[in-house]
Amino acid sequence: MNATALAVAAPRLSLAEEAPPTILKLQRRQIEVNGKTASLLGIERDGGVSGLTTQVGDRFRVRVENELNEPSLIHWHGMTPPWRQDGVPFVSAPPVPPGGKADYDFLLTFGGTYWMHSHYGLQEQALMDAPLIILPPGRGADRQDVVVTLTDFSFTPAKEIFASLKGRGKVRPAAQTVHAKPMKAMPMPAAAAPDLNDVKYDAYLANERTLGDPEVVKVDNGGRLRLRIINGSAMTNFHVDLGALEGTLAAVDGHDVLPMQGRRFPIADAQRLDILLDLPKGAAEAFPVFFVVEGEKRRTGVVLAPPGASVGRVEAVALEASAPLDLSFESQLRAAQPLTERKADRIIPIDLTGDMAAYVWSINNAAWNGKTPSFPVKAGERVELVITNRTMMSHPMHLHGHVFQVVEIDGQRLSGALRDTMLVPPKTRVTIAFDANNPGLWAFHCHLLYHAQAGMFSTIRYV
Repeated sequence: MNATALAVAAPRLSLAEEAPPTILKLQRRQIEVNGKTASLLGIERDGGVSGLTTQVGDRFRVRVENELNEPSLIHWHGMTPPWRQDGVPFVSAPPVPPGGKADYDFLLTFGGTYWMHSHYGLQEQALMDAPLIILPPGRGADRQDVVVTLTDFSFTPAKEIFASLKGRGKVRPAAQTVHAKPMKAMPMPAAAAPDLNDVKYDAYLANERTLGDPEVVKVDNGGRLRLRIINGSAMTNFHVDLGALEGTLAAVDGHDVLPMQGRRFPIADAQRLDILLDLPKGAAEAFPVFFVVEGEKRRTGVVLAPPGASVGRVEAVALEASAPLDLSFESQLRAAQPLTERKADRIIPIDLTGDMAAYVWSINNAAWNGKTPSFPVKAGERVELVITNRTMMSHPMHLHGHVFQVVEIDGQRLSGALRDTMLVPPKTRVTIAFDANNPGLWAFHCHLLYHAQAGMFSTIRYV
């Protein structure tokens, strides 16, 4: 994003003296991927612990210390902090400079599976993210929590990846430049296939490991688990494949849904799923859980291993390619506690637009340049965003600072899931509703990293 965009004065966020803050350090680190050492970024607490677990009713008292040689800023994805603490550079606050720090202090009013990640430049591609789990108050140890963060990994630096994407239109033969005009002007044939997976990644990771050396999670024989899946990828959607197990989907994006049973569940970029698993008793066998790349055979995963289970080699390639994600599953989800029924005070049409060849992505044909006008709303309004995807790629659209409900899919009204990130596949229209109850200047963007950087980014403003 434009470094001069919507610059604001650095907020002074005081911490209550009676409670020391949790320190999150932004550091450079190394991991091994496919037998090679990779230099990456990370968010870590003392002792090398990644992520943070807290509970509803506590205050989110955190100090971010930047130990990198470059600026950064961390976004609390799915949370509803005061605007200035949202962690979006030049929209909510300036980035934290090398050697600098920033303090955060706000009340946690709801729980679930969330995550934190850098919103500065392309740092998210370098695995600058971590889980953020908020437990309900007084919750007992009824289930073992198993947190899995999915990421896509490349040895190629993110800046080179982005430059390559931006340069593809310059090297394509003339016969292949059919997308050179803005996509809004192009009719989309009913039989046209969507474009999937802009980037060819070297590996897909589950908790930063491949299936060549997967994480083996120790579980009880007949154990009861809550599988908290975070899709922290920069550009990739997945299918969750539970293999021999059947699970119950209990929550999406941190918010409870009416239970749905199954063995496969879709998870778009930046979304989260909570799946309840009851392992069979008496069987000393390991249970792989796979995450299959959308439209491909490649997969990653973890292995659930009760005592005495033998863990053998797990194939990193599925037998057949997975299907593109669509909205058939989403249309079946129902919020356990939907928004109060209310007529919309404001309806805002949102067209997702772009130029594939030039790799310019936009909202309502305006690519973000730091001066793009905000969508205006008024405090207290029920707002509906009617999002129509005019492009041939899916876009997971993320609204900062609010929880929204999916209320319409392709003309069919429903009391859908509460979310913060909604996948909008090609040629589909989705309506989401939210209450304007958290004043400020809030980012609204495609969560595919390079799409946001290429312009599919806007803001919503109210006081």
